Amino acid sequence: MERYDYNRDYRYSEWDGSQQVNPFTADDLMELMSDELMNDGNLRSALNKMQRDGQMGPNGERMEGLKQLMERIRQQRKAQQRQYNMDSVMNDIRQKLDEIKKAEREGIQRRVDESKGEQKPQGQQGEQKPQGEQSQQGQQGQDGEQGEQGQQGQQGQQGERGQQGGQPDFSKLLERMAQRKQQFLNDLPEDVPGQIKQLSDYEFMDADARQKFEELKEMLKNQVMQAQFAGIKQQIQNMTPEEMAAMREMVKDLNQMLQQKSQGVEPDFQAFKAKHGHFFPDEINSLDELIAYMQQQRARMAAMMASMSPEQRAELQQMMNDLLQDDRLAWDLAQTGAYLDMLSPIDPSSYQFSGSESLSLDQAMDLMGQLQGLDEAEEQLREAQYSGDLSQVDSERFGDLLGPEAQNRLDQLKQLTKMLEEAGYIQKNGERYELTARGIRRIGQKALKDIFAQLRKDRFGNHAAQKRGVGGERTDDTKRYTYGDPFLLDLKKTVMNAVERQGRGSPVALHPDDFEVYRTELMTTSSTVLLVDMSRSMLLRQCFAAAKKVAIALHSLIKGQFPRDDLYIIGFSAYAHEIKPDELPTLSINDYQQGTNLQHALILARQLLSRRKTANKQIIVITDGEPTAHFEPGDFTYPYFNYPPDRRTEELTLLEVNRCTKDGIVINTFMLEQSPYLTSFINKMSRLNKGRAFYASPEHLGEYILHDYVSGKKKKLKG
Repeated sequence: MERYDYNRDYRYSEWDGSQQVNPFTADDLMELMSDELMNDGNLRSALNKMQRDGQMGPNGERMEGLKQLMERIRQQRKAQQRQYNMDSVMNDIRQKLDEIKKAEREGIQRRVDESKGEQKPQGQQGEQKPQGEQSQQGQQGQDGEQGEQGQQGQQGQQGERGQQGGQPDFSKLLERMAQRKQQFLNDLPEDVPGQIKQLSDYEFMDADARQKFEELKEMLKNQVMQAQFAGIKQQIQNMTPEEMAAMREMVKDLNQMLQQKSQGVEPDFQAFKAKHGHFFPDEINSLDELIAYMQQQRARMAAMMASMSPEQRAELQQMMNDLLQDDRLAWDLAQTGAYLDMLSPIDPSSYQFSGSESLSLDQAMDLMGQLQGLDEAEEQLREAQYSGDLSQVDSERFGDLLGPEAQNRLDQLKQLTKMLEEAGYIQKNGERYELTARGIRRIGQKALKDIFAQLRKDRFGNHAAQKRGVGGERTDDTKRYTYGDPFLLDLKKTVMNAVERQGRGSPVALHPDDFEVYRTELMTTSSTVLLVDMSRSMLLRQCFAAAKKVAIALHSLIKGQFPRDDLYIIGFSAYAHEIKPDELPTLSINDYQQGTNLQHALILARQLLSRRKTANKQIIVITDGEPTAHFEPGDFTYPYFNYPPDRRTEELTLLEVNRCTKDGIVINTFMLEQSPYLTSFINKMSRLNKGRAFYASPEHLGEYILHDYVSGKKKKLKG
């Protein structure tokens, strides 16, 4: 009876989708693994298969396995590749440059318009700006050709004096400068590196455009530097002069360490970490770990470039070179990258993109990180498929990539072994997991349930026997009492019999003929030896799993319902050997010696049964072939094998059948094949022993054997 703990505290919270609910119990898992254990007999293999393939629960619940999780990864990767266009990275930069050029053109025109509005008619010179301020405006409009423009400006000032008191016409001068700058912007090259290079030497007239261009250059420079030297926790941008100086010193010391490493000298990493450890994650404790960590981000840039078209890749590479050529820190970081590639070369992945959605350089780098994360997660799952060890799979990282629902699925797989261990079904012995006694019983119950589920309820208890007595088990059937019957009174029917006899009225007077008692069944005790053919043909014909399932179910049936009975199990191929019940779930055919030595199996069975005092002794043989091996009398060293069967093998095997018959042992045989040789031999054996022979397909073997065993146990007592 199930017990409830009414004193236990429960806490309830609103469902938000993050709570993990495992739809499978440990009992469910054992039942789902039972069939695999029947087939393979390897507990580790059964656990691995469940982790790999997942399972469908009895109520339609689905437990995703590693295969399904890897398919999620592949679908996620394909979706991202179909969504984005990697070549759009340069287009994004080109678009920002177009916006800057547009802002500069508008600023130029605005300056021209403003200068025209500020030009005053004669007589109002007092309201004009001082000449020095006007000259300053002219200087702000100069570009890289300052010498030429200055000379033209002086000529313009000299040539445009006159009716305005000798003052120059600055609006016309500004218009000329504006025309030259507009032409400069129009003549910029199409490629991004060329535009950035020429605009770097250009004197902007619009302050906002100039600021946006400097911000763009700084952003690109920082992104490129981060890609060249990933791993530092601080962002390179927005560093104070003191922080930048500390970083330069760290890079210098790092390059020295990497150089020593490349020369075969083991550097002092701990001293480096004590000095510069704040730049890196705390869990890094060796130079090799630092190198691997730093290469991860550099691999993103390499993968991004490998995924671009050759033209876009060349353009991005040229832009990177131009941005970093004049920066000392960038040069040091490039040297760091060279050392890293020497010590741990990057083999970048490339991805084929077919989408249309554009990406910035930052977004493209993040996308590469996600795709590489998916690759790493898939590789971890693939390794776990073969090792069965899911501890190396990072659940949190998996959830970041595929969402919390996928993370819950992974955590369910990780908990399988733990659930079975906590339920007492398996236990760890050294590095291996083994079935406990409780686990073995659970498998037996599953095998028994599977077999009895196919049997009709009315197939039991229909064999009458001409026996009388006071023993036996009560049934639901009743009969009128006769002298000598067990007095198992059915009071209700007894009273009704009296009422029917005397009619209405009270009191009801009972007569001896009114008494109704329950019938009983005679429960015989028996000793049984189950002989299971373990020859190679049983495996090749896929019969062994069915025979093994029958052995497990029969053991579970006898132990649970007929505890006074004895059951022994013997496996035989070239040799015969006893199998203990706790060995059954993990039993497999690993003996590839040729031969079906039924003679040896019968010898062992007769020896086991001779120790028992029960009157009912039987041998149940499960085989798919006739005997092909035997021992010569007195010599059990090496079996004699021959196929087709040798007459000597048949004679010595039938000799053992005859000895069993003399000892009162009944031999019932279940044939899984109907070959002429086997049928002929079994007929001879049945004539000698008077036992029965059946042909059964592997899928119905259990039904026949268990039905025959139970129906032979219960015999109704006639009254």
